[in-house]
Amino acid sequence: MSIQIFILSKLMEDNNYPYKLKKQLSKPIPLDELGGLTESKLYYHFDSLAKKGLIEAVEIIKEENRPDKQVYAITDEGRQELSKKIYQLFEDADSINEMVIGIATLKYVNRDKVVEILERKVENIKVRWGTAKRFESKIAKDKDNEKLMKFLGSYFSKSIDDKIYWLEKLINRIQQGEI
Repeated sequence: MSIQIFILSKLMEDNNYPYKLKKQLSKPIPLDELGGLTESKLYYHFDSLAKKGLIEAVEIIKEENRPDKQVYAITDEGRQELSKKIYQLFEDADSINEMVIGIATLKYVNRDKVVEILERKVENIKVRWGTAKRFESKIAKDKDNEKLMKFLGSYFSKSIDDKIYWLEKLINRIQQGEI
């Protein structure tokens, strides 16, 4: 989904072709390599978006001794679908790492709605963590698992606290217009 959001958001700015987008992703930081985005994946997603009617070919650039470049534009349906995809990304993401493309494309959605989604996510994490903590006292501890349970409890507690901290920080930054 993130690749399609990226493509649609880039086409909101200007008509473009797959190879040029891949080059834009690789400079100055090779985000394409870090994210495992190959040319074939990018072309696959362009084709998929075109089949769904979210983008359309608008021009073919012909250059001597070079392959033709098919230039795409976003359709009205693609504009509408972009916001839905961004909201869905925030709904489905388990971590901020998975939200990066959504955060980078906030200008295409209602920030208040994103904040609502993130606040629900924080509340759900707190509820689930509270439920898990109640079961902690019911786990039989003996000398064999006491240190393991302490280690795991500490790890999960710190991980959940960090996740909540960073989600709340993100919420605040979005509300303040800093992101």
